[in-house]
Amino acid sequence: MNKEPKVALVFDWLTTAGGAEQVNRELLEIFPNAKIFTSLYNPQKVKGFENAEIETSFIQKIPFAKKKHQIFLPLMPYAYESFDLSEYDIVISSSHSCAKGVITKPETTHICYCHTPMRYAWDNWHEYINQYKINWFVKKLSKKMMHKIRIWDKLSADRVDHFIANSSTTKKRITKYYRKDSKVIFPMLDTSKYKIAKKTKGYFLAVGRLIPYKRFDLIIEAFNELGIELKIAGTGIMNDELRAIANENIEFLGYVSDEDLLKAYSECEALIFPQLEDFGITPLEAMASGRPVIAYGKGGALDTIIDGTTGMYFKKQTKESLINKIKEFQKIKNKFNTIEIQKHAQKFDKKVFQKQILEFVKEKHKASK
Repeated sequence: MNKEPKVALVFDWLTTAGGAEQVNRELLEIFPNAKIFTSLYNPQKVKGFENAEIETSFIQKIPFAKKKHQIFLPLMPYAYESFDLSEYDIVISSSHSCAKGVITKPETTHICYCHTPMRYAWDNWHEYINQYKINWFVKKLSKKMMHKIRIWDKLSADRVDHFIANSSTTKKRITKYYRKDSKVIFPMLDTSKYKIAKKTKGYFLAVGRLIPYKRFDLIIEAFNELGIELKIAGTGIMNDELRAIANENIEFLGYVSDEDLLKAYSECEALIFPQLEDFGITPLEAMASGRPVIAYGKGGALDTIIDGTTGMYFKKQTKESLINKIKEFQKIKNKFNTIEIQKHAQKFDKKVFQKQILEFVKEKHKASK
């Protein structure tokens, strides 16, 4: 009688709540008996892994590492290469950084769910280094360090047997930087949680971590000029800076509970999504609530939003382009069908994701025998 293959899950870090962490929770739900390996784990910040068996790296013991994981990037390759995965038949890494760099036996099937090739090492690494608030010496050091990180990242990609991309954009990046093929399986959400409000409350909504590439500065510039109501849900390193430049029509909600966020989505006029994302889960959350999305027309948004049906695209990442699209939306907003928008979002339900992941893993593991 053949025994069930032993599965390990490898995550970059579990220190902040975001889209990757939602995928990680889903992978654990698909493989509930899997052991988790990760560089860092902060149970106060990331929920849903309380009952899992988790092994962290030596970085976990370094003071402040759980709060400032970014500065320990040079140690991450050593951390992942130190994990002993020799007893596992299947290793599934969920990676936008270093998790895919684990070392496995030749007979182990290593599948990487790739959120993006390491963003701060490849296509927009100059932007990352310049935008983040770190002193000049660290910036200079980071630029030199990235050369070595880039070499290791490419080598670590060669350790993966099969890639899954979270979007068409990520698939292209995997081909470009790793010279590997991949299958696209979109991230998911539990669409049963989202409800359509009887009436909207007249405000626009933006949701996410307040960090440079999310472009909340662009949203604030636009709404300062428009003078219409905007609510921002989220926290991050740009919190004080963004509050300082915002007019009175903009309300910062800070951290928002799941229940309050569901309500905020359902009662907004539209979600504003100005960043270039590999995928982006917040547009799906808004659409699952029947609300349209005004998004920058590049990246992962192209996989989820139907222009003119479930949202609208603005073409340039500028204040003027966003303002013009919001004005256009206000003229035609009653044409958007909330039921149709919600039905579209249901195509990305967690049950679809679970089925596709399980089928892919079984197929690739069986083929390796």
